[in-house]
Amino acid sequence: MMKGILADTTRCIGCRGCQVACKQQHDLDAQKTLFFWGDGYQNPPHRTAETWNLVTFNDARSENGYEWVFGRRQCFHCMEPACVAACPVEALKKTPEGPVVYDTSRCIGCRYCQIVCPFNAPRFEWNKRVPEIRKCNMCADRMARGEHPACTVTCATGALLFGDRKALLAEAWTRIKKDPDRYVNHIYGENEVGGTCVLHLAKVPFERIGYPAGLSDAPFPNQIKTAMHAIPYAMTGMAAVFGGLAWIINRRMSAEEKDGQEENDS
Repeated sequence: MMKGILADTTRCIGCRGCQVACKQQHDLDAQKTLFFWGDGYQNPPHRTAETWNLVTFNDARSENGYEWVFGRRQCFHCMEPACVAACPVEALKKTPEGPVVYDTSRCIGCRYCQIVCPFNAPRFEWNKRVPEIRKCNMCADRMARGEHPACTVTCATGALLFGDRKALLAEAWTRIKKDPDRYVNHIYGENEVGGTCVLHLAKVPFERIGYPAGLSDAPFPNQIKTAMHAIPYAMTGMAAVFGGLAWIINRRMSAEEKDGQEENDS
């Protein structure tokens, strides 16, 4: 059964308990943060190889006054992941239960997954001699033991709910219909790029709190595979071009050397 997480951002109070739980669960290093970042209190400013789950602070000024709207950034665990389709060595895999997991032993560091991800989820360890790709794995190890992801367990306000994806969608639509003034009439992740296992509710349009807007409902993999299949031909073509240029340059140099030798002999 495909599992998922429903993030109801209207219930989030910005405590960052989910961030701390994620770091504890995966033994991620703490990061030096700033007292202020930009116009608000968001810390750290971006997701990194050591911060897989980030609560975002968004200024949502409106005619009703000033207020914070919280968002949440992590891997969305797409139903048909672009990163899995792009990886040439199958280092990334979509499991039947929902998580997109990463196999360190297979990775060659090409970072195609970073390029194709519509949510900019994978992070690269730039400061390591043997770097890896790092991202949320929805606590796949905990799920295998019948436990819930650490972030959902620690959430004090019920903003994060773990369960079967179909049941989460039903719950999300029930909340929207029951309280239409509280939510925008959209579940982010229900259809974006073919659907995701991490779903979101919000009280303002999602683009106002930094979520990628205008994504197609069509899954990315077919487009990715077409592009990836073109790479070997492009590389072959580039090799042929550079090989031809090298041949021309070498021929000219040989001709010049020959002319110079003939002048010296005469």
